[in-house]
Amino acid sequence: MRYGARRERLRATAAERGLDAVLVTELLNVRYLTGFTGSNGALLLRAHGGDVFGTDGRYTTQASSQVPDVELLVDRATVPALAREAVRRGAGRIGYESHHLTVDGLRTLESVLADAAAGGTLPELTSVRRAVEALRAVKDDDEVDALRRACAIADAALAELAAEGALRPGRTELQVGRELDARMLVMGAEAPSFETIVASGANSAIPHHRPDITELRAGDFLKLDFGATVDGYHSDMTRTVVLGGVGGEAAAWQREVYDLVAAAQAAGRAALAVGADVVAVDAAARGVIAAAGHAEHFPHGLGHGVGLEIHEAPGIGQLGAGRLAAGMAVTVEPGVYLPGHGGVRIEDTLIVTDDEPELLTLTSKELLVL
Repeated sequence: MRYGARRERLRATAAERGLDAVLVTELLNVRYLTGFTGSNGALLLRAHGGDVFGTDGRYTTQASSQVPDVELLVDRATVPALAREAVRRGAGRIGYESHHLTVDGLRTLESVLADAAAGGTLPELTSVRRAVEALRAVKDDDEVDALRRACAIADAALAELAAEGALRPGRTELQVGRELDARMLVMGAEAPSFETIVASGANSAIPHHRPDITELRAGDFLKLDFGATVDGYHSDMTRTVVLGGVGGEAAAWQREVYDLVAAAQAAGRAALAVGADVVAVDAAARGVIAAAGHAEHFPHGLGHGVGLEIHEAPGIGQLGAGRLAAGMAVTVEPGVYLPGHGGVRIEDTLIVTDDEPELLTLTSKELLVL
């Protein structure tokens, strides 16, 4: 039912644009519209129904199980086969995903259509741009449920690691990252959402530091940015802690930076509302950091959409565009990074609602000294 409803939303978009069919080739978009998880699949969505799902012989059984409500076409040359089928069924204007199809792929598609239409009217190809991604930006109940479960696994994995004393001086960033990934897998994640970031000491001032053999040291910041994947949906969370500071306390400068980022993060979360301009949401948090004299130490956007991809629409930043809608899943992740010294990022995944946003990442945001 959910995949059929999603296809109907795309069908409405096709009708608005005067298209007879849409050829969906980006695999995550195919998954979103059909449920298919294989490595070769495409969908011919027709404006008046009678859709066709294409794949090759390796996936005949899988497609029959995952996409039982769409006519199946089995052909190794999946996209050309669907293009010929579109012509055979009388499509005059065909939408395609120009952001996904390569130049060579487009030329092949044009050639196939010309051959298929020989002696008849050549169909018109027109880009639908990111039409499916625009639909994916607003999550349905099933998607939100998957995101909740993914976030819960990440929360639990970090809590377990901290409780067992695994975040301690002497261990390396790589060891911590691999153990965090392993815990999420044991707890039911399909995979980590992305390469887990573990950044200690001066490395915490690098926004996307890749964990290495650096040893964790007492008194340093430890930044952890990670997530779990459940049913294809990604969670995303960042927490920054202090490792065994002097007398069990964070240094004054660490608390000052942390409190600043926490205030900016709270401002960003508070700005999440239906109809809010994404640039204004970014500005709400960025203004807090700029007012404290650290504008140059916050070099990235405030957040992004999450779902079947770890970074998807909407983008929340100074160069973003558009407004928030109910059902969007987004991150809020301001940071302050002091090169050579240390940095803090605090990130949550939330769902925009008609009321207050729903917080999915529930790990405490108090400054913890472990």
